[in-house]
Amino acid sequence: MVLAAGLGTRLRPLTEAWPKPAIPLLGQPLFRYNLALLRGAGVTAVGINTHHLPDVMRACAEAECRRAGLGLEAVHEPVIQGTGGGIRGLKHFLSGDDFLVLNGDILFSLPLGPVVEAHRACGAAATMVLLPMPAGEAFAAVEVDPAGVVRRIAGHGPGGERLAPWHFTGVHVMSPAVFDFMRGGGPEDINREVYVRMLQAGLSVRGHMVSGYWSDLGTPSRYLAAQRDLLFGQVPLAPFGEADPFAGLQRTQAGWISPGANASGAGLAGPVHLSSGATLRPGAKLGSAVHVAAGAEVGEGARLNRVAVFPDTHVRPGEELVECLAWRDERVAAPLP
Repeated sequence: MVLAAGLGTRLRPLTEAWPKPAIPLLGQPLFRYNLALLRGAGVTAVGINTHHLPDVMRACAEAECRRAGLGLEAVHEPVIQGTGGGIRGLKHFLSGDDFLVLNGDILFSLPLGPVVEAHRACGAAATMVLLPMPAGEAFAAVEVDPAGVVRRIAGHGPGGERLAPWHFTGVHVMSPAVFDFMRGGGPEDINREVYVRMLQAGLSVRGHMVSGYWSDLGTPSRYLAAQRDLLFGQVPLAPFGEADPFAGLQRTQAGWISPGANASGAGLAGPVHLSSGATLRPGAKLGSAVHVAAGAEVGEGARLNRVAVFPDTHVRPGEELVECLAWRDERVAAPLP
């Protein structure tokens, strides 16, 4: 399952057009990257929950699942049900065996097959994929004992001694036992409520510690940082397989340029990523970490550095953009760390 019902308030105005999992990243929906991880782990069908812009999210999921050769099961939430309620809404689809759940707004470059194998080998009721706590971030901690058992989540749970704080990636493996600890209806949180009930009842929720590239794309700055990391080769691409955003593009000294892009007469420092149908007018200058989407145009003499230009956007002649997201008439500041 990919959790896809969130409102995406921190990414407005982009989320006025796209639910977060459908937002394009280097020319393809973020959902495509996550489907590639699931497919690589042997998944054959994917469930989603929808709430915000449900028709857009469902259309994206249908197109991407067809592309990946995966079945799709979708459930709509007229009232948003939270992470636990969202999973509960797909009980009919998920409860036959262990299943994976991913947050729909993450970019995570790690094969998930070994995670599933470890979950099944240890016999846990659920497994949370964890990373070392990122420096300078205020994420709620998942506290794990020396044996790898989760004992407290965001301050909730039975606790214990010698606990170490870890960062939750938004990736879980669950057994159908989780459904026994969900309420009959209403919103609830899988981590802070359902898992805590399981811990208090003595069931095992394990932490699976990994190292690898992870980004939450929930803010403009994090979105732009993920784009930069992809363009500068900081994100391992092998786990994405055919969802590699550079596949089929011409590699030049300035970056990756689609054969259908028109950049004649523009100055490119790079690395840049130009989708098919992107147009750069003569005299436009692109610095580092710039993406120009299909259907977007950068006007004559415009200067861009560390910018994402979304579809249906016209960067005006002579306009200078630095560290921002450009969509239609919007210019969203996205200062990089």
